[in-house]
Amino acid sequence: MTDADTIAHLIRRIETLEGEADVRRLQARYMFLCDTPCPEAGVDDDARRIDLIMDLYAEDAVWEGVGEYYDNQFGRLVGRDAIRAHFERFWGPEREPGLVLNAHYLTAEQIRVDGDSAVGQWIHMQPWLYSDGSALLRSSRLNNEFRRIDGVWKIARTRTENVFVAPLPANFADSFPTTSVLMKP
Repeated sequence: MTDADTIAHLIRRIETLEGEADVRRLQARYMFLCDTPCPEAGVDDDARRIDLIMDLYAEDAVWEGVGEYYDNQFGRLVGRDAIRAHFERFWGPEREPGLVLNAHYLTAEQIRVDGDSAVGQWIHMQPWLYSDGSALLRSSRLNNEFRRIDGVWKIARTRTENVFVAPLPANFADSFPTTSVLMKP
């Protein structure tokens, strides 16, 4: 192998490693912004939160729930406008009971980068607490696609498949924040 070949090979490896790190941060940022209460400093309303989430998506992105449980719950949304409308319904003021806590835990990560595209799989768990005291624990498999657009990684597809949904005892959590101060100065 010539020096030029070695350098080209090392550059490809570095770009792959950087792509994996960028995709990992992108997926984690999405989950972070979806947590309730939102831990992002300066994000005190859901409209701003949704704007930040939408900044993570490609214009032609797809968001879909698949499998026997999620097909009827989430369906398939194509394009940022449709995805935005989904989040607006999710955090809308008419949602009753209101969501008071939701936290995402990611595990079993697998990321594969191929040039300007990538695929990532995770399993995630998420407790949900509602304003009426009801609660549940959700687990899903994620199989997401990412695309580098003008040098910036974006979510091209969010695909989630239910693993399980388990109701938790009413009022099982008696200590949780009403607002996050984690990122506040």
